[in-house]
Amino acid sequence: MTTEPETTDEAEPGQPGADAGEVEPGQPGAGADGVPETEDTPGSGAAGDAESSAEGTPGSEAAGAAEDSGDAAKPTEAEAELAAQRIERERIERRKAEKQAPIEAGAKLSGTAADLLAAVRAVESGAKPVASAFSEPPVPRRPAPEPERRPEPVAAPAGPTVPGAEAVAGVRAVLTEGGAPEALAPQLAALLGDGADLQLREDPWQLLRVSGVRPEQADGFARALLGAECGPDDERRGRAVTVWLLEQAALAGHTALEVAALTTALAQRAVPDPDTAVQSALAEGEVLVFQDALDTAAPAAEAQEEAAEEAERPVRVLIGLERYALAEESLADALGRVMNSVPKEDGSAADWERAAASASGSAAELIRAVAGHGLVLHTGGDASGAEAAALLSAARGLGLRTWAAAHSRIGCDRFTARLAPSDPPGGPQQGPGTGVSTVAGLLSGAEGPGRDADGALVLDLLVVLDAPQLDVETAAMLAESLPDGARLVLSGDPGVLWSAGPGRVFADLLAARVCPQIASRTPDPGPIGELISGIGVGELNQVEAPGKEVVIVPVRDAGEAVHRTVQLVADSVPRALGVPAEQTQVITPGHGGAAGTRALNAALKERLNPGPGRFGGFDPGDRIAYSPAPGRTLPGRVVKADADGLHLEISGAPVVVPKERVEQSVRHGWALTAHQAVGSRWPAAVVVLPGDAAQSLTRPWVYTAFGLAERHLSVVHGAEQALPRAVAEVTAKPRTTRLPVLLRPQVPAAG
Repeated sequence: MTTEPETTDEAEPGQPGADAGEVEPGQPGAGADGVPETEDTPGSGAAGDAESSAEGTPGSEAAGAAEDSGDAAKPTEAEAELAAQRIERERIERRKAEKQAPIEAGAKLSGTAADLLAAVRAVESGAKPVASAFSEPPVPRRPAPEPERRPEPVAAPAGPTVPGAEAVAGVRAVLTEGGAPEALAPQLAALLGDGADLQLREDPWQLLRVSGVRPEQADGFARALLGAECGPDDERRGRAVTVWLLEQAALAGHTALEVAALTTALAQRAVPDPDTAVQSALAEGEVLVFQDALDTAAPAAEAQEEAAEEAERPVRVLIGLERYALAEESLADALGRVMNSVPKEDGSAADWERAAASASGSAAELIRAVAGHGLVLHTGGDASGAEAAALLSAARGLGLRTWAAAHSRIGCDRFTARLAPSDPPGGPQQGPGTGVSTVAGLLSGAEGPGRDADGALVLDLLVVLDAPQLDVETAAMLAESLPDGARLVLSGDPGVLWSAGPGRVFADLLAARVCPQIASRTPDPGPIGELISGIGVGELNQVEAPGKEVVIVPVRDAGEAVHRTVQLVADSVPRALGVPAEQTQVITPGHGGAAGTRALNAALKERLNPGPGRFGGFDPGDRIAYSPAPGRTLPGRVVKADADGLHLEISGAPVVVPKERVEQSVRHGWALTAHQAVGSRWPAAVVVLPGDAAQSLTRPWVYTAFGLAERHLSVVHGAEQALPRAVAEVTAKPRTTRLPVLLRPQVPAAG
């Protein structure tokens, strides 16, 4: 039997992009439908794939229908997770309030904002414009004190607050009067709270709070309600557009925006006086302002001289939403506590050294680093997971309570399989067992070691896998949940796509160099590993693939790309390589276009599981991608449908999605985007690169997509020279964050 998939006589192993006419590369971030799954637009796919219409009228009927489902008595998994996050944010806010002196009304700043209060007051009073007030030198900042209180227990999340029928009816009447979809009424009533109808009538631009609504749509709604009083220079419009732009920036991964970038964006949105708009948003406490020094911290020996020169330092002025500012500051404080706390007495130095001596290479280095430090960063490809497993086995042998958390359920299963070989002969005989769960399950309380009376996780060592997928809020919740003396290891591949949510936590920590960093020297094996290693350094190399581990399938257009993809999944890969269709995952850059996930899933369903789509387009046996919350995608399969909703099987566990939420949270899953699939691996992967997706290709996207294959990678290639050019030249789009600056005070203490 031949080992080459019988797809085309032109298939060549090993060299993506070898067949080539010149194609001018585009800018990353725009796919066939304008919203691909790339690092530029993380909210568009990994963040739940909730694609509400943004054209014509505010919101969409689907979004409104989803909100109407709030009448359900039992909260869904998404509601429970969002409620848990809300509880955690409220707790963080309380802790921040206790650590600082009261601030005058009208200046709702938080965290370390004392050094900015003078500038904010000047802006609020109108004494100075934004640009001049924020250009003054900052007051020297002190390191944040170590938190004295432990995190509170995570209570079982209650169901979402459901507005009363009368409140919804009042909002619905205002929406109807302004020509907006009535389906948005339940969501707006919940967002605005008491007197929602009066608030909306008084400030129609509050409509921008609804996800999917754009400024031009809110403008039309405001004109219908206000008539001649409505104008582009309305102060209410300026505030609302300012907040909306910061929300859009968060979807793109930023935790804040530089003031110049924000005012430029406001001008592009027809705000006549951007400075006044920012000033108004600051005065109302809807946004916060920060001044961050641009240069790095000097060594501790030069601290006095540095303080004397503080006034001459260049600074950057940032504007951000309180939600992400609190999370970023809380994360920096919590990491400082982890780094500076005395590790639990869990074995002598000799015990740790013996444990390290029993390992080899990078695993031994990792064990030694964890022995003496509270926070350690571990970088490497998929094969480096064996080193993290060896660390957990060694720590368990020393009596530590250990736990591991991965981004996806597939990642959990793969790491669990690695733990057994790392145990000593005869199995683990000492210490407590090691658990593995998803990060979401650990934080929600559905999985994990449990929490003590103070709300801290009952563990001594936590290893977080797929660390690049941590957004700033999730990372803050994890770090805050650790008890004093616990060790934290963040492990992951820095070359993959960043988190779907705002922040670049792992990359920021690597750049800040505040703790030990252990780089794995264990390469990923085989031709696929060799190919991925080259992509990581910007080289698309030809690799020897004697077992057809890498096969290139050139195509001329999107239609041929879909045809070849179906042929590979349904026929060639199962017959030639022995990998069944259910273990082959298709990856493509975006959802739209002639070869996006929608088109590919339709073609694959017709071939692999044809049916009438009796329940919202789904039939029993369909592969699906379920998004219970923004940033999470769980692959699974449809079992059945009944009055309760769509019954799914996710990693062997039953999940029921109410019928009103199916359209919002469930998609067919034969084809995924790279952001949806990150953190998982399959025996075979078919990566589809149509010509119309060339502009969305970046090195992190290609690195992530190609690395999803374990045994076999097929590249359906129509992007021509855009692929090697993206690998060589198009790196991740920068994200604006404050974490490196907030971590600077921790450097002297952490050593």
